[in-house]
Amino acid sequence: MLKTSLTASVILSALALGSPHATAKSNEPPHTLGGQNSELEETIDRELEMFRNAQISLQQALLIAERLHTGSRVVDISFDGASNPPVYRVKNIQKEQIWENSIDSRTGSSIAGDKQALSVKGLQPQDRRNLLALKSARQNLSDAIVVAERSAHGKAVSGGLMDEDGTLYFVIVVDTAEGLKQVLLEPPRVRDR
Repeated sequence: MLKTSLTASVILSALALGSPHATAKSNEPPHTLGGQNSELEETIDRELEMFRNAQISLQQALLIAERLHTGSRVVDISFDGASNPPVYRVKNIQKEQIWENSIDSRTGSSIAGDKQALSVKGLQPQDRRNLLALKSARQNLSDAIVVAERSAHGKAVSGGLMDEDGTLYFVIVVDTAEGLKQVLLEPPRVRDR
């Protein structure tokens, strides 16, 4: 549930980059879809074109969503060009609630009637563990997006949480001149000073 929706179909490459505020890692070399389905490539190209023409950046949409729920933390955000209008799908956590909102990528306004609240207790065990691990992190998703955009020299398309072998990572997909790149950042924990 907390995985970014766009990353499943559009991650084309991976990037390992360091930062003074996070540890980055990459599992695979850059690659493309190659001879796979051209219809999928066309869909990706269409969504990326809509993303590149969006008036509101992912970082701006993230800040708008945080203001909708004072004291919350964004745990997942992704661009959705298939909706009309194109929106950013955002999930915030506040205490024991997950808020799902859609932010219009043209105006920055919250789409009325497109807000949902879910209980953390209703999540899958893995998602609950990720949220628990996030509480001990000194970094927010917004910080990870800034690091990923600077490191990859592009604009973030999506960001979320991922657990790999018991380690929490922020996974950010960045649109760059060379194509999409996935940046994994391990947030420093409060006790890692």
